[in-house]
Amino acid sequence: MIKQKIVAGIDVGSSKVATIISCAVDGDEDIKIIGASSVPSRGIRKGQIVNIEEASQSVVESVEAAERMAGYHLNKAFVSIGGAHLASQNSTGVVAVAEPEGEINAEDIQRVIEGAKAISLPSSREIIHVVPRFYTVDGQDGIKDAIGMSGVRLEVDTHIVTGSTTAIRNLTRCVSEVVADVEELVATGFASAQSVLTETEKELGVILVDFGGGTTTIMVYIEGAPYYTSVLPIGARNVTNDIAIGLRLSLEAAEKIKIAISSKEKKPVLPAMFESKQAGKPAAVEKEGKEKKENEDEIDLSKLGILEETKKVSRKTLVEGIIRPRLNEIFGMVGVEIKNSSAAGLTPAGLVVSGGGAQTVGLVESAKRTLSMPVRIGVPQRITGLIDDIKTPDFATVIGLVMYGAKKEGKSAPGFSLRSLGKNLPKIPIKGVVGKTIDLIKSFLP
Repeated sequence: MIKQKIVAGIDVGSSKVATIISCAVDGDEDIKIIGASSVPSRGIRKGQIVNIEEASQSVVESVEAAERMAGYHLNKAFVSIGGAHLASQNSTGVVAVAEPEGEINAEDIQRVIEGAKAISLPSSREIIHVVPRFYTVDGQDGIKDAIGMSGVRLEVDTHIVTGSTTAIRNLTRCVSEVVADVEELVATGFASAQSVLTETEKELGVILVDFGGGTTTIMVYIEGAPYYTSVLPIGARNVTNDIAIGLRLSLEAAEKIKIAISSKEKKPVLPAMFESKQAGKPAAVEKEGKEKKENEDEIDLSKLGILEETKKVSRKTLVEGIIRPRLNEIFGMVGVEIKNSSAAGLTPAGLVVSGGGAQTVGLVESAKRTLSMPVRIGVPQRITGLIDDIKTPDFATVIGLVMYGAKKEGKSAPGFSLRSLGKNLPKIPIKGVVGKTIDLIKSFLP
């Protein structure tokens, strides 16, 4: 019998709160989306909650819309956590295998991970993730799964993501008190990586940049595992602010302009024969073509529903004079973080950009020029169902949440095992216990 499970994810971001309700089938990698929604977020700034009542209201609106679409009431969900308070470090744990003659089991793995978690942290910070990078058994390193192997000494190299206790508690309270229990908090970059990165890219070495509204999350993968995580308190909203200041428009108008020029427009392709005929045309025709090009460069704001003093703006001035310098600055900061991570030169797969800001015009060219590495836009993969409006970079995090949740719930908990019982039977002193019990009963008899 095919077993299905409902997995939900809530992405509480700086610009929007997105909710996905999915149906995961055991043994199937694809996730079926049965409910999705996105509402503008309020009370959240640069990934952190600044007004818990407004943030809670946004979460309620988003979850209720997704529930109506899916016809399902949520009782638990995986929730994303972002913000500049996130930090990371790598730690190592070492233990002796419980049964040197036997094999490494799940309890040994649990003990060695607990050992890696024993790091010095201030009281204001908590551990969010402890991700095993690789194991080392008796000096043999690079082992991805040590269960079942024989050895005496077990080591693990882990990637630990920590966050502010205050931010974690506020986010948990914001979700759990109004809509559903928080199954687990997942760092934004780690969630996005689940949906947009391929296994090949992770093995080669890749850098994920989640370009959100208020923050930019950087996550470096080396040899198939996370190596470095960092968050910059800058995002796509800064581009909108620059447009508003440069053109002396409202933020709403600036956002409309940014979305309009970033959307891909289909340009008519002239046949080669027609182009060759145009080569010998007189100056009047050339002048007409030049004027037409200038008209195409101008953006009529009234068509975008912007009724302000400024009527027309130049697309070239907007892109090259306002947007590109800000993108260059942001990717310059990303380059500094990559240098600080000591991962420069270890990521031949290049850069993958996700998040709502990934659709900004000129972003790929700016990233290539600034960082000198291959760049692509990350679009969520391995999803089916209601995907028409959500198979875009800005839903990468929330789709990654349900993928992470499906993998997490798919792992069966360690339960009763006849094999382990058979191993432990010789150790149970049955005769001694029975004998002592009989002796105790006899002592009470006359």
